[in-house]
Amino acid sequence: MAEATTATPPKSKSKPTSAFEMPKFEIPKFEIPKVEMPAAFREFAERGVAQAKDTYEKMKAVAEEATDVLETTYSTATRGASDYGLKVIEAARTNTNAAFDFAGELITAKTFSEVIELSSAHARKQFEVFALQSKELNTLAQKVATETAEPIKNGVNKAFTKVA
Repeated sequence: MAEATTATPPKSKSKPTSAFEMPKFEIPKFEIPKVEMPAAFREFAERGVAQAKDTYEKMKAVAEEATDVLETTYSTATRGASDYGLKVIEAARTNTNAAFDFAGELITAKTFSEVIELSSAHARKQFEVFALQSKELNTLAQKVATETAEPIKNGVNKAFTKVA
Protein backbone atom coordinates (compact mmCIF):
# COMPACT_ATOMS: atom_id res chain seq x y z
CA MET A 1 0.00 0.00 0.00
CA ALA A 2 0.98 3.50 -0.63
CA GLU A 3 1.66 5.61 2.28
CA ALA A 4 -0.36 8.77 2.58
CA THR A 5 1.70 11.83 2.64
CA THR A 6 0.51 14.86 4.41
CA ALA A 7 0.83 18.15 2.61
CA THR A 8 2.30 20.92 4.64
CA PRO A 9 0.50 24.22 4.43
CA PRO A 10 2.31 27.06 2.63
CA LYS A 11 4.59 28.95 4.91
CA SER A 12 3.71 32.50 5.66
CA LYS A 13 6.31 35.20 5.91
CA SER A 14 5.07 36.45 9.23
CA LYS A 15 3.58 34.67 12.11
CA PRO A 16 0.31 35.88 13.58
CA THR A 17 0.75 37.63 16.88
CA SER A 18 -2.64 36.63 18.22
CA ALA A 19 -5.11 33.84 17.63
CA PHE A 20 -7.44 36.16 15.69
CA GLU A 21 -4.94 37.68 13.28
CA MET A 22 -4.69 36.26 9.79
CA PRO A 23 -1.28 35.26 8.51
CA LYS A 24 0.03 37.32 5.60
CA PHE A 25 0.62 35.41 2.40
CA GLU A 26 2.66 36.58 -0.53
CA ILE A 27 0.44 37.52 -3.51
CA PRO A 28 1.98 36.85 -6.91
CA LYS A 29 2.43 39.93 -9.13
CA PHE A 30 0.92 39.99 -12.58
CA GLU A 31 2.25 42.20 -15.29
CA ILE A 32 -0.17 43.82 -17.68
CA PRO A 33 0.95 43.22 -21.22
CA LYS A 34 1.67 46.36 -23.24
CA VAL A 35 -0.73 46.67 -26.13
CA GLU A 36 -0.18 49.14 -28.95
CA MET A 37 -3.22 51.41 -29.48
CA PRO A 38 -4.37 51.70 -33.10
CA ALA A 39 -3.70 55.15 -34.58
CA ALA A 40 -7.36 55.72 -35.49
CA PHE A 41 -8.45 55.06 -31.92
CA ARG A 42 -5.72 57.35 -30.56
CA GLU A 43 -6.80 60.17 -32.91
CA PHE A 44 -10.44 59.66 -31.91
CA ALA A 45 -9.50 59.89 -28.23
CA GLU A 46 -7.38 63.00 -28.78
CA ARG A 47 -10.23 64.72 -30.64
CA GLY A 48 -12.60 63.79 -27.82
CA VAL A 49 -10.26 65.26 -25.22
CA ALA A 50 -9.77 68.45 -27.26
CA GLN A 51 -13.52 68.81 -27.70
CA ALA A 52 -14.09 68.24 -23.96
CA LYS A 53 -11.49 70.92 -23.11
CA ASP A 54 -13.12 73.36 -25.54
CA THR A 55 -16.57 72.70 -24.08
CA TYR A 56 -15.21 73.08 -20.56
CA GLU A 57 -13.66 76.46 -21.44
CA LYS A 58 -16.94 77.67 -22.96
CA MET A 59 -18.95 76.51 -19.96
CA LYS A 60 -16.43 78.10 -17.58
CA ALA A 61 -16.73 81.43 -19.41
CA VAL A 62 -20.53 81.21 -19.32
CA ALA A 63 -20.48 80.42 -15.58
CA GLU A 64 -18.21 83.40 -14.89
CA GLU A 65 -20.47 85.70 -16.88
CA ALA A 66 -23.51 84.31 -15.06
CA THR A 67 -21.83 85.08 -11.76
CA ASP A 68 -21.13 88.64 -12.89
CA VAL A 69 -24.75 89.02 -14.02
CA LEU A 70 -26.03 87.76 -10.68
CA GLU A 71 -23.75 90.12 -8.77
CA THR A 72 -24.91 93.07 -10.88
CA THR A 73 -28.53 92.05 -10.53
CA TYR A 74 -28.22 91.60 -6.79
CA SER A 75 -26.59 95.00 -6.28
CA THR A 76 -29.19 96.67 -8.51
CA ALA A 77 -32.05 94.97 -6.66
CA THR A 78 -30.53 95.87 -3.30
CA ARG A 79 -30.12 99.51 -4.28
CA GLY A 80 -33.69 99.56 -5.68
CA ALA A 81 -35.14 97.98 -2.55
CA SER A 82 -33.29 100.52 -0.44
CA ASP A 83 -34.61 103.41 -2.56
CA TYR A 84 -38.12 101.99 -2.35
CA GLY A 85 -37.86 101.57 1.42
CA LEU A 86 -36.65 105.16 1.82
CA LYS A 87 -39.56 106.39 -0.30
CA VAL A 88 -42.02 104.44 1.90
CA ILE A 89 -40.45 105.91 5.05
CA GLU A 90 -40.67 109.41 3.54
CA ALA A 91 -44.36 108.85 2.73
CA ALA A 92 -45.04 107.56 6.23
CA ARG A 93 -43.30 110.58 7.76
CA THR A 94 -45.32 112.97 5.56
CA ASN A 95 -48.58 111.21 6.45
CA THR A 96 -47.75 111.17 10.17
CA ASN A 97 -46.90 114.89 10.15
CA ALA A 98 -50.17 115.62 8.31
CA ALA A 99 -52.11 113.60 10.90
CA PHE A 100 -50.52 115.53 13.79
CA ASP A 101 -51.17 118.83 12.02
CA PHE A 102 -54.79 117.81 11.50
CA ALA A 103 -55.12 116.85 15.17
CA GLY A 104 -53.73 120.26 16.16
CA GLU A 105 -56.22 122.03 13.87
CA LEU A 106 -59.10 119.99 15.32
CA ILE A 107 -58.18 121.03 18.84
CA THR A 108 -58.39 124.70 17.86
CA ALA A 109 -61.79 124.31 16.14
CA LYS A 110 -64.54 126.22 17.91
CA THR A 111 -67.66 124.87 16.18
CA PHE A 112 -68.86 121.54 14.87
CA SER A 113 -69.15 122.92 11.34
CA GLU A 114 -65.49 123.99 11.51
CA VAL A 115 -64.56 120.39 12.54
CA ILE A 116 -66.51 119.03 9.54
CA GLU A 117 -64.84 121.57 7.23
CA LEU A 118 -61.34 120.73 8.56
CA SER A 119 -62.06 116.99 8.27
CA SER A 120 -63.26 117.31 4.67
CA ALA A 121 -60.27 119.46 3.70
CA HIS A 122 -57.87 117.05 5.40
CA ALA A 123 -59.47 114.01 3.73
CA ARG A 124 -59.27 115.65 0.28
CA LYS A 125 -55.67 116.66 0.80
CA GLN A 126 -54.67 113.20 2.12
CA PHE A 127 -56.40 111.50 -0.79
CA GLU A 128 -54.39 113.65 -3.24
CA VAL A 129 -51.17 113.01 -1.32
CA PHE A 130 -51.92 109.28 -1.20
CA ALA A 131 -52.54 109.20 -4.96
CA LEU A 132 -49.26 111.02 -5.58
CA GLN A 133 -47.34 108.75 -3.20
CA SER A 134 -48.83 105.64 -4.82
CA LYS A 135 -47.86 106.90 -8.26
CA GLU A 136 -44.29 107.64 -7.13
CA LEU A 137 -43.95 104.20 -5.47
CA ASN A 138 -45.37 102.47 -8.55
CA THR A 139 -42.96 104.34 -10.85
CA LEU A 140 -40.03 103.49 -8.59
CA ALA A 141 -41.05 99.82 -8.41
CA GLN A 142 -41.27 99.60 -12.20
CA LYS A 143 -37.88 101.29 -12.55
CA VAL A 144 -36.29 98.86 -10.08
CA ALA A 145 -37.89 95.86 -11.81
CA THR A 146 -36.68 97.02 -15.22
CA GLU A 147 -33.16 97.79 -14.00
CA THR A 148 -32.98 94.44 -12.22
CA ALA A 149 -34.27 92.40 -15.14
CA GLU A 150 -32.12 94.10 -17.80
CA PRO A 151 -28.76 92.54 -16.76
CA ILE A 152 -30.39 89.12 -16.52
CA LYS A 153 -31.90 89.43 -19.99
CA ASN A 154 -28.61 90.62 -21.50
CA GLY A 155 -26.60 87.95 -19.68
CA VAL A 156 -28.88 85.12 -20.80
CA ASN A 157 -28.78 86.33 -24.41
CA LYS A 158 -24.99 86.57 -24.26
CA ALA A 159 -24.67 83.10 -22.71
CA PHE A 160 -26.86 81.44 -25.31
CA THR A 161 -24.95 83.19 -28.09
CA LYS A 162 -21.61 81.91 -26.74
CA VAL A 163 -22.76 78.34 -26.21
CA ALA A 164 -24.44 78.08 -29.62
